[in-house]
Amino acid sequence: MQNLIDLALLEGRAGRTTAPNDNIAESDILYAKLWSNPCWLSFRINYLALHYNNPVYGTINADHDLLRPEFVVLYSLFLRDRTTLSEVVAGSGFPKNTLSRATKKLDRLKLVRREEDQGDLRRVVLCLTQEGRAIVEAKMAPMIDRERMMLEALSPAERMMLSDILAKMVIASRGWPDTISSDATAFEE
Repeated sequence: MQNLIDLALLEGRAGRTTAPNDNIAESDILYAKLWSNPCWLSFRINYLALHYNNPVYGTINADHDLLRPEFVVLYSLFLRDRTTLSEVVAGSGFPKNTLSRATKKLDRLKLVRREEDQGDLRRVVLCLTQEGRAIVEAKMAPMIDRERMMLEALSPAERMMLSDILAKMVIASRGWPDTISSDATAFEE
C-alpha cells in the first residue's frame, strides 16, 4: 500500500520528490491537500468544480428558482435539443431518477416539452421551449465569465492541454464502474 501512496504523491507533485513552492505556506491546509494528498486528482477537480458550481448554480437558483439538476437538463437541451432523458443522463453524470424528477418539474414549468420522435415513435425526446432557452441564454455570459476567470492562471497552450486531458478523461469515464467495493484491491503491491 505504501508504494501505491508514494506513487500517487509523486504523480500529484508532477514527478517532483518535494512539493513546489507555489506561494502557499506549508502551514496552509491547501498546501497539504495539494502536495501531501494521495487523492490529488479528485481533490483538485472537486475544489475547482465547487468554485464554479457554487456561485453559478447559486445565481441560477436565486434568479430562476431552479436547482442544479434542473438547469443541467436545460443546458443539455440547449447544446443538443430533441434528446432523450437517457442521453441527458449519459452526458451529465447525474442519476436517472434525479434528472427524471428535474424533467417533470421543467415540463410543469413549461421550460421543456416531451415529443414523440417522428423517426422512431417508440422514442420520446425532450425539447427546450423558448422560455427554457431564454433562461440558459440569460446565464451564458456569467457562466463563461466565471470559467474565463478560472482559466486566467493558465497560458493559452496550458488551456489547450487541459482541455485535451480533461476530454480524454471524460471519454474514458464511460468505462468506469459506477460503484467501488469497500475492500477494493485492484492496485495490490
